[in-house]
Amino acid sequence: MSRKALIKRKTKETDISLDLNLDGSGKYSINTSIPFLDHMLSLMCRHGLFDVKLKATGDLDIDDHHTVEDIGIVLGKAVRQALGDMKAISRYGQASVPMDEALASISLDISGRPYLVYRVEFPKKGKIKDFDPDLIEDFFQAFVSNSNITLHVNVLYGRNIHHMIEAIFKGLGRALRVAGSTDKKIKGVLTTKGML
Repeated sequence: MSRKALIKRKTKETDISLDLNLDGSGKYSINTSIPFLDHMLSLMCRHGLFDVKLKATGDLDIDDHHTVEDIGIVLGKAVRQALGDMKAISRYGQASVPMDEALASISLDISGRPYLVYRVEFPKKGKIKDFDPDLIEDFFQAFVSNSNITLHVNVLYGRNIHHMIEAIFKGLGRALRVAGSTDKKIKGVLTTKGML
């Protein structure tokens, strides 16, 4: 069973192509023209063992918002498509990831019901180089809305904003790898309703 997806999305604001293999080895080629986001997505791929080729261009002369949000949309659609009928997947995944002084807890349910709980309080207002950390919540909202995943993102503590966000993305990769893994003992989908 091939668990891959190729999603292309072109609007007046962005042009994005994403090739995803859920059963990869953590190889990635990512170019969004937003270096901090490239770094975070590469961490997610490496820790989730997903193979990803991502190319995105956008109206960065205005700001990063459209590009960040649209990448969340495309990644969500790719995950949803790659999961296919969701038969035999473990469905739930959780990861607690430390990054030096920061600790993030990520829990998710491939439920068919998009929902985001985002409990992240950055210790100060500011940017990481030119990147606005508040865009991370917009990214995840777009991701869950298009993947139909319930996602809880909690940063328990941290001082360095970069470390806090890095722990989140590593945790997402690890939790999604567990939730999306298949188990031959699971017959059909893991629900009493018969469908997700």
